[in-house]
Amino acid sequence: MPKRVLTTESGAPVADNQHSATAGVGGPLLLQDQHLLEKLARFNRERIPERVVHARGSGAYGYFEVTDDVTGFTHADFLAEVGKRTEVFLRFSTVADNLGGADAVRDPRGFAVKFYTEEGNYDLVGNNTPVFFIKDPLKFPDFIHSQKRDPFTGRQEPDNVWDFWAHAPEATHQVTWLMGDRGIPASYRHMNGYGSHTYQWTNAQGEAFFVKYHFKTNQGIRSLSSEQAAEIAGKDPNSHQTDLLQAIERGVNPSWTLHVQIMPAADAANYRFNPFDLTKVWPHGDYPLQRVGRLVLDRNPDNVFAEVEQAAFSPNNFVPGIGPSPDKMLQGRLFAYADAHRYRLGVNHTQLAVNAPKATTADNYGRDGLMATNAYGRERKNYEPNSYDGPAETGRPLSAPLAVTGHTGTHEAPAHTKDDDFFQAGELYRLMSDEEKSRLVANIAGGLSQVSREDVVEKNLAHFHAADADYGKRVEEAVRALRED
Repeated sequence: MPKRVLTTESGAPVADNQHSATAGVGGPLLLQDQHLLEKLARFNRERIPERVVHARGSGAYGYFEVTDDVTGFTHADFLAEVGKRTEVFLRFSTVADNLGGADAVRDPRGFAVKFYTEEGNYDLVGNNTPVFFIKDPLKFPDFIHSQKRDPFTGRQEPDNVWDFWAHAPEATHQVTWLMGDRGIPASYRHMNGYGSHTYQWTNAQGEAFFVKYHFKTNQGIRSLSSEQAAEIAGKDPNSHQTDLLQAIERGVNPSWTLHVQIMPAADAANYRFNPFDLTKVWPHGDYPLQRVGRLVLDRNPDNVFAEVEQAAFSPNNFVPGIGPSPDKMLQGRLFAYADAHRYRLGVNHTQLAVNAPKATTADNYGRDGLMATNAYGRERKNYEPNSYDGPAETGRPLSAPLAVTGHTGTHEAPAHTKDDDFFQAGELYRLMSDEEKSRLVANIAGGLSQVSREDVVEKNLAHFHAADADYGKRVEEAVRALRED
């Protein structure tokens, strides 16, 4: 077989890839050395802006297989029959740290799934927790700023972290999750994934349902203590990436069973708390888990940059039979995620291999921009409607319409009979064993005791007291003991 020839980016053969061109032996470099200039210029541009959140990630390909009939609730084609398989790409991530951070840290984990369906790509963008810290996207940039590096000290500051939470009582539920035993997964394989938000399903008859997604790990839940995590992060910052890569390479393919909770749309208005509040879960006694299918990861990416860093997920990528709910955080993310990718990757990021549809073809009138590969000319018009057999609308909405009423304004969410920022945090605490409670209290006290302002400490303690009397008492005593040392 003939040896492959190294070329420049324009395809010309490279004569010498070991020595730069100079003006005589030992002389200065020549501006005419196109190969040298091209290599240095490309090297300077190898990095793209990292994600502001979910920067550090890992991913893998696999498939989703339907195991149970859900056609009474959605007419989504990829869920249409038992046994049907759809290719997927799943990206895991940590939320707060930078691209160079460690995997084994106390932080929520992203759990983003791209389904390459025959009706287009469906992106389900969630976390490994069923709830989140806030319920309104207007607070999201402030929340993330409080958790990221301080602009003066250049590090994450307990003062900032706990000061924001002191002013966000709705965060108490998620803080209890984060500081509990599941706050540091042992690996990406050993954690659950959740859609977290409430979504809408619509069946063939036009009936609407609200749903929550639960991906239950089939490997079992395994987590790390703070001490174990610190040791692992110091030895191998890439621990989760290494585990996922090696497991799939040796054929130990991780899997999750997808369940959904299903609420008839008519139930939402009079449910005892706002079902679209991202800081709350739906009790399983009210809406039991119903099995849907199995997600399996069986192939590693060939190139982490091309397929993990350039993977772009957006919750507004719906398919027929699935749509949004009035969840305010979801509504904000419908814009923010796609906009982030246009900034990081360019307006044509959907043409990259990892983001392009696989089971169908994107056919629209989007044209031009940086790195456009769909530069159709004579044979296709770039406007619609037209008389040249271009793609046309179907007239069939992807999901049922959402009812709206009232006046525009900056409204609080509608009050339900039992809306409360603390009850579910207390319920979660009361479900824990004594050992789990002790570790939770120690984790909270370890951070809160470092806060410099006493009023911020008091505000946070009030949240734990409101969740559960014992919870608040134990946290307060542990914080006081550490602050007196």
